[in-house]
Amino acid sequence: MIGTAPDPIESVTLFARLLRDAGLTTGPERVRDACEALLAIDLERPDEVRYALRAVFVTRREEGAVFDAAFDLFFSRPGGEGKAGSIPGRSRPLALDPKQALAWMNALGLSSPGVAREVEGPPASSAGYSAEELLRQRDFREMSWDELASVRRLLRQSPWRVAERRTRRLRADRRGTVELRRTMRAAARQGGDAHRLARASARTKRRPIVVLCDVSGSMDRYSRHLLVFAHAIGRRERVETFAFSTHLTRITHLLRHGDIDAALDHVAAQVHDIGGGTRIADALHTFQRDHARRVLGHGAVVLIISDGWDRGDPEQLGREMARLRRSCHRLIWLNPLLGSSVYQPETRGMAAALPHCDDFLSAHSVEALDALGRLLAQLPRRVSRSSRGAGAGLGGSGAAAAG
Repeated sequence: MIGTAPDPIESVTLFARLLRDAGLTTGPERVRDACEALLAIDLERPDEVRYALRAVFVTRREEGAVFDAAFDLFFSRPGGEGKAGSIPGRSRPLALDPKQALAWMNALGLSSPGVAREVEGPPASSAGYSAEELLRQRDFREMSWDELASVRRLLRQSPWRVAERRTRRLRADRRGTVELRRTMRAAARQGGDAHRLARASARTKRRPIVVLCDVSGSMDRYSRHLLVFAHAIGRRERVETFAFSTHLTRITHLLRHGDIDAALDHVAAQVHDIGGGTRIADALHTFQRDHARRVLGHGAVVLIISDGWDRGDPEQLGREMARLRRSCHRLIWLNPLLGSSVYQPETRGMAAALPHCDDFLSAHSVEALDALGRLLAQLPRRVSRSSRGAGAGLGGSGAAAAG
């Protein structure tokens, strides 16, 4: 049955690529698990193959229909009775980009007019836009492997530069204010006569960034791509990165590896609750108890990346957010779901957290992350704390920053 490619392993790998193009999360580890699952079944029985692969690649209920459509398309036989992308009595369209759909049908020998109608995709309305511009606007969860590789390049090339803050250290500056202590010391060395006034100005230093990234099951389609973003910005800025689901794990040292794939493999091996539930309040409590004193100094900017789905107590989340807000220069919540025009932050966790955020922004595309970069580059050095949170409305960037 599993004969789309001469080698069963190659067949599973190609099938995983089709699933990835259709929006499911795949990767080398799941391909390996799928191959091991197939060793335990009869490959001549289509139902057993379907259920074995489904157990590996489907992690949420809504992914089941996408998997079934991809399975029917990939393992349908050219010239057979059934049509690719459907089963008798029930249509199963597979949402693919039209160019991807055509490429897959040609690769699988299914490029007939009747089959082409079964593979549905978004209308081709990209006139006037370059491929890179379209890629910047596209949702991460809709990207293929090749597109994600291009996204990594775009993120590495983004002109990230976090706004600077004034430090207590001074540097010599002819246009600065008069520094009496240095002036008097120079005068003492010259017999008590101050021939020249010493001037100095405050040194500036870029603000550190703290990233708290949700890697729970509900963030499965986004968390890996957003860790790529954390890896990219960490190459040029001072960044502390933490991953959380049911527990909080510091992954800063894991993301220092120059190769992003190796870095993500290290994260997957060390963070044991990836894909689990979400307890944002507990994660924030652990962060503030064990790490905040060390990483929140010097006017840090905190980025919380999460969809806001939380199993914990919303009142506790509100208290932890209020405490965190008082400890940092700016508190920014990035929600990938905000990229959808129909999304509303109505979950208990999101409703409890929003009043304490300075900014509520999307993080579903390269364009959204570029907007975040522009915001970070323009942060004011000092703003009254009484005005914080004034612009933390839906989809907006706060007009006020932390003091």
